[in-house]
Amino acid sequence: MGTSSESSGPATVDLFCGAGGLSYGMQKAGVHVVAGIDIDPACRYPFEENVSAPFHQRDIADVSADFVGSLFPETGPRVLAGCAPCQPFSSYTNGREPDSGQWGLLDRFGALVAELKPEVVTMENVPRLTGRSVFEGFLSVLKKAGYHCTHSVVRCAAYGVPQTRPRLVLLASQLGSIELAAPTHPDGGCVTVRDTIGHLESIPAGGADKADPMHKASGLSEKNLRRIRAAKAGGTWRDWDEKLRAPCHTRSSGRTYTGVYGRMEWDLPAPTITTQFHGFGNGRFGHPEQDRAISLREGALLQTFPSDYSFVPEGNSVKIGPIARLIGNAVPVKLGEAIGKSIVDHLEEFS
Repeated sequence: MGTSSESSGPATVDLFCGAGGLSYGMQKAGVHVVAGIDIDPACRYPFEENVSAPFHQRDIADVSADFVGSLFPETGPRVLAGCAPCQPFSSYTNGREPDSGQWGLLDRFGALVAELKPEVVTMENVPRLTGRSVFEGFLSVLKKAGYHCTHSVVRCAAYGVPQTRPRLVLLASQLGSIELAAPTHPDGGCVTVRDTIGHLESIPAGGADKADPMHKASGLSEKNLRRIRAAKAGGTWRDWDEKLRAPCHTRSSGRTYTGVYGRMEWDLPAPTITTQFHGFGNGRFGHPEQDRAISLREGALLQTFPSDYSFVPEGNSVKIGPIARLIGNAVPVKLGEAIGKSIVDHLEEFS
């Protein structure tokens, strides 16, 4: 069970809360999360079980400011947090500007802020959102509502997340200037894959640890098993015999995609953990030594969820695809903790 919802501190409603990575991290820093809202019903159990706050299954596009406002206590500083779904702005769009219908949730987030005027606002998202017209519009709404805004693209590894993942973090306050807390792991002090998952039991592709149902890996076809056995930690499919290479890699359009069918390296951070991390062919998601993709538990640990974070009720079937989606979509807990510390320090400064 996570941090108690009865803890003291500034009160937060987490829009687009997902499985609770941001909320859990913020609570570790002393922020009191009073509610989470998300359209995905699969988020209810992990959010309520670990964050210990009510979950409301609602579409943010249809949520009123009155409803969100009713979730806050009557007194004390209010924090509105959110990470609008980032797929339209991810690197998979290949630089295309998404159509206006795809960014409506960020516009809605801005409208809620303008109407509620919480003391502090925070948003985490993909770096490619910066410079987009929708983000500039969001900033304009906040500034017109009287907020002091700061935003930057941060290296998650600088905050103890064992990934190369970069993320956009925005902080805004009605009270005065607000900054993201200083890195806990500056250059040269990154947490590695070995530090994070090196202690776990060895399991085969398609297998699971009897002591931990979440330590479960996807199966591999016979050909992919041969491919991963030929893969070197940190290497690429170019290291393989040509007979093992996928047809797409022989075409000119696929020759530069060397970040798939790869193994992680023990003594470096992992690549960005996506919703597809359970598949060896989906990125550099091969275990450094074992002939399989990383397990659900390994993905969760690399997202800095604690080892006892529960994603499904005890005794329920552990389904790899749905749980990997929750893990990959989450804000890394350690980054959430850094955001929470920034807010707590800011509110203490202006109290």
